[in-house]
Amino acid sequence: MLIVHVHPQILRSEGLVDPPSDDKPLWQDRYRSIVDLERHLHDNGTRIIKFFLHLSKEEQRKRFLARIDEPEKNWKFSMADIEERKFWKDYMKAYEECLGATSTSDAPWYIVPADDKENARLIVSQIVLDTFEGLKMTYPKTTEERRQELQSIRKRLEK
Repeated sequence: MLIVHVHPQILRSEGLVDPPSDDKPLWQDRYRSIVDLERHLHDNGTRIIKFFLHLSKEEQRKRFLARIDEPEKNWKFSMADIEERKFWKDYMKAYEECLGATSTSDAPWYIVPADDKENARLIVSQIVLDTFEGLKMTYPKTTEERRQELQSIRKRLEK
């Protein structure tokens, strides 16, 4: 969704029946669709947490250099990465708009500083753990009647 926000010509070339223009209603409709789907999922028991791993432009540059310098990482690099880097400010604006429009209390975005991979992973892990703990999950309690039923079944299985 973000690449077509930065490069709307991609979306216009898709041959859609009703091709979108560059106006805001298109994006507002898309954001509303995302929020509506996430609300539906939440209302039906799914918990959604979204992470935006925020990498600085300088750290991205360092990682690109590593992809060039380390043969086992060459496959991760493409000249297209350099071309898209020219649109850094446009992507940051698109991210900001999207995150702001689609972060809700039912499906929050967490913006995680990702220049330091180890700390980014710790932050994400803590948020996931906190979310699980917030679910307060427990095994169902067994009644005396159910225990007796299970013992009866056990006797039958032992034969």
